[in-house]
Amino acid sequence: MEQGGFLLLWMGQGRINIMYDICIIGAGVTGCAIARELSRYEADICVLERCEDVCCGTSKANSAIIHAGFDAQEGSLMARLNVEGSRRMDRLAQELDFPFRRNGSLVVCLHEEERPALQALYERGVRNGVEGLRILSREEALEKEPNLQSTVTGALYAPTGGIVCPFLMTVALAENACMNGVKFRFDTKVLALEKADGFYRLETDRGILESRYVVNAAGVYADVFHNMVSRHPIHITPRKGEYFLLDRRAGGHVSHTVFMLPGSMGKGVLVSPTVHGNLIIGPTAVDTDDKEGTNTTRTGMDILAVQAGLTVRDIPFRQVITSFSGLRAHEDSHDFIIGEPGDAEGFVDAAGIESPGLTSAPAIGSMVAELLQKRMDLQEKRGFTAWRKGILHPLDLPEKERSALIRENPAYGSIVCRCESVTEGEILDAIHRPVGARSLDGIKRRTRAGMGRCQSGFCAPRIMELLQRELSMSLEEITKSGGSSRIVTGRFKESTEENAGDSGKENTEKRTEEKTLERFEKKRREGEA
Repeated sequence: MEQGGFLLLWMGQGRINIMYDICIIGAGVTGCAIARELSRYEADICVLERCEDVCCGTSKANSAIIHAGFDAQEGSLMARLNVEGSRRMDRLAQELDFPFRRNGSLVVCLHEEERPALQALYERGVRNGVEGLRILSREEALEKEPNLQSTVTGALYAPTGGIVCPFLMTVALAENACMNGVKFRFDTKVLALEKADGFYRLETDRGILESRYVVNAAGVYADVFHNMVSRHPIHITPRKGEYFLLDRRAGGHVSHTVFMLPGSMGKGVLVSPTVHGNLIIGPTAVDTDDKEGTNTTRTGMDILAVQAGLTVRDIPFRQVITSFSGLRAHEDSHDFIIGEPGDAEGFVDAAGIESPGLTSAPAIGSMVAELLQKRMDLQEKRGFTAWRKGILHPLDLPEKERSALIRENPAYGSIVCRCESVTEGEILDAIHRPVGARSLDGIKRRTRAGMGRCQSGFCAPRIMELLQRELSMSLEEITKSGGSSRIVTGRFKESTEENAGDSGKENTEKRTEEKTLERFEKKRREGEA
C-alpha cells in the first residue's frame, strides 16, 4: 500500500507508470533517514519497500547500540560518519521523540598481553575524534561494572556510547518524512532497474515507476541494484548475527555496554542493557550466501553463552525470553559506499551499511540529501517541520494526568498487553499514525505489545481484533509480519461443516429449523399469556 499521494502519468497494458523526482529503495533506518533529510526540500519523493512496513530488515535485528566511534579505521567514511552520527543523536531524539540514552561503553581487556591492542583502540578513537575516551584500571572497571569477570585487567571507557530503540528511531524518521510529504509504497518489490531517456525506470511487482534520481538503500540487496546500472560491481556478503534478549528482571545486570576486544569479524559479543530495561547479548558473526537467512541456530546460541560469559559473570540465561537473528550488509571493502558510481549518473548508493550503520544513519541521511540538493538544485521547503511526537504511554504520566486521560479516552485505561502494560489507546494510535501499523509485528515495534515475557501469548488475539476493526480487515488477512505469514487460515466451524459434506449441511439446516420453531413457540406462548 502507499501512504501519501503520487503523480499519475499514464496507464497502459494494465500497469501504472508513476513519475517521481527521487525514489529511495529500502525503508530501513538508512532509507528513512535519507527520506527525512530530503523532505526538507521541494521534491516529489517516494520510498519503495518490498516488505509491509518500515524497519523489516537489518534495522529490526541489531544490537541497538550507538557506537562512540573508536573501532572504525581512521580516515574511513565509516569512522567519520559514525562520530558525526553519534553527535547528532541527542538532538535527533529530542526532535523526533524516540528513546535514547548515553549509558557509556566498556571494551574489556582480560589478559595483560592484550593491553597493546586496547591502547591501539584508544589511540584510533582519539584520531577519529571520539571525546572523553579513557583507559581504566582493573579496579576502575570493576567499580563501574561489578559483574565483570574478575580476570579483567583493564577497559577502554567511552562515555559517548549509547543505547537506542532501533524500531522507534526508524519509525520516527519515517513518520516525520511522511508528515513532510514523502510517499511510502510498501509490499513493492523492485525487480529490474535501468536508465532510459534521462530517467530511471523501476519495474516492480506492482507496476512501473520512473524517477529522475534513485537512492539505493537496500541493505543486503544493495549490490543487486548497484550492479544493474554500473559496470563496476560491488559485492555484499550477508553476515548473520544471532542474539539473546533477556527479561527486564535481568536488565540491571550491567549498566554500560560491555564489548570484547574487536576481531576480524567485528566487535564480538556484547552484553548491554536496552532502553526498555531488558538485557541484550550478541551478536555472532557468520558469513552466509542467503540474503534471507535469519534463522537462529543451536550453535549460535552456544557461542553467545560462552563468549558473553568471558566478559560478564553470572548472566541469568534462565531469563531469556526470546532469541533472534539479523543480517549485516558486509561489503568487501569494509567501508560505507555513498555516492554516484562514475558510470551511473543519478543513481546514488548508500551501500555496505553495516555496523555502525544505525549510529551513522543521521549523518548518512544528511550526506545523501546534500549531494542530491546540489545535483538537483533543490529548494528548501518553507513548511518543513522537524518535530514529531511519539505514541503516548499512559504509565509515563503522573497519576493525576493519567486519570484525566482515561476519563477523556477510556481506551487508555484498557490494558491489552499485560507484560508491557500497553493499552488499547496506544495500539489505536499506532494503527492510525502516518505510516501506521498493519500487522502484529508492526504494532509490536511501535508499542512493544507482544515484546514482553509471554511474547504475545496473551495479547495477540485482542490486537488482531483491533486491527480487524480499525482497518476493516478480515481475521484471515491479518499477518504477523506481512507476506504470507497468515495467523488465521480459516474458521473451524466452517471447515468442519465442509468436511462433513452433505450430512453436515443437513445437520446445520435441521438445527436452524429447530431453533426457528423454538422461537416461534416461545412467542406464541407469550402471546397467549
